[in-house]
Amino acid sequence: VQLQASGGGLVHAGGFLRLSCAASGRTLSRHAMGWFRQAPGKEREFVAADTWSGGGWIYADSVKGRFTIVRDNSKNTVYLQMSSLKPEDTAVYYCAGATRFFGGSLARDYDYWGQGTLVTVSS
Repeated sequence: VQLQASGGGLVHAGGFLRLSCAASGRTLSRHAMGWFRQAPGKEREFVAADTWSGGGWIYADSVKGRFTIVRDNSKNTVYLQMSSLKPEDTAVYYCAGATRFFGGSLARDYDYWGQGTLVTVSS
């Protein structure tokens, strides 16, 4: 499976962005999906994840209530809807997939990754 992340850009604090992660090569209907991010000089961290049925979402405490992971299996695409953005959300965002019902919050449990898309939030 190949993942193509897109939708990043420059936004002011308090703004909204929707990231997309389009899959090719296999349907996502039997894959759990997750989003991670890596800020400059920091390690990659977990953001959000779902189950292959599209429910069972979990979120990092830092984004809970502001970010939402949504999937559209008919389009083989997973989205990360980000609202009330803060400068500390600035990072390269990666989508990842796992060939299991639920991938969880650990990067090592994901089997394949997209290339990342940069989100910059100005104050």
